[in-house]
Amino acid sequence: MLREYLTKETMQHADKMEDWEKAIAFAADPLLKKGVIEKSYIQEMINSVEANGPYIVLKDYFALPHAKAGKGVNEVGLALLTLDEPVDLKGNPVKVFLVLAAVDSTSHLEALSEVSELLMDEEVYAIFLSGNHEKLLNIIEKGEK
Repeated sequence: MLREYLTKETMQHADKMEDWEKAIAFAADPLLKKGVIEKSYIQEMINSVEANGPYIVLKDYFALPHAKAGKGVNEVGLALLTLDEPVDLKGNPVKVFLVLAAVDSTSHLEALSEVSELLMDEEVYAIFLSGNHEKLLNIIEKGEK
């Protein structure tokens, strides 16, 4: 399931970002270009953090930007941005932004469960932080065979 959403086309790497808002927008750009999300969804994700604080930071250096399911989302999608230098997200340094676009409250749960499993493995988590997308894609492929 995860490999359907997280592909070379939806993964990006950058040295650094000016701020967390730009990082979220940059991370979501592949989904915008594919028509998975509307531009309004990017602002919804930013507004959600502004309203609710840094709840999207799930683990040290790892954030899962998302907003209300279905609002500005055309289909389920994931996009990954890894950074060499962490960006401050309301007091939390973040190097990995995994954007989640959900059309409803359930269709994305299997992919999210797979992401959770990957994050619990410290070796895999280190690969996320390293920004090695090729290794990450290999792990995602192996996890589904």
